[in-house]
Amino acid sequence: MPTTRETILAALHARLQTLTATVLRDEVLPERIPASGLIILRDGQPGEPEVTLSPLRYHYQHRAELEVIIQGANDRATAFDALIATIGTVLATDRTLGALCDWVEAEAPASVDFPVEGAASLKAAVITVVLHYSTADPLA
Repeated sequence: MPTTRETILAALHARLQTLTATVLRDEVLPERIPASGLIILRDGQPGEPEVTLSPLRYHYQHRAELEVIIQGANDRATAFDALIATIGTVLATDRTLGALCDWVEAEAPASVDFPVEGAASLKAAVITVVLHYSTADPLA
């Protein structure tokens, strides 16, 4: 039986699969970036929970990361911006991931351009997605 953390991360991954970009989870950066873009979901860190007693609950603000990458010579900035906006829309559609967590919110990305010798440049960013959830056991 999967843990609460794994269930929520799997739900986030499934939600991101609705995008036109290729979405991977905890994979190595591939040699080729799809024309529609690439998103790699990294599990991130749950951090130190706040604990409440009676009943015992651990309240997490888990910080998962999305590595978002676009490659191309023409309109790379526009395609990147469109992909980021689409991610925001998909997350805003259901901020509880089907009632699995209390709230999902993304932090603003800081993008960077990477030149690639002999190929079109990359535009990339890491977007932190904060998953607010509670569990009865830190290992459950």
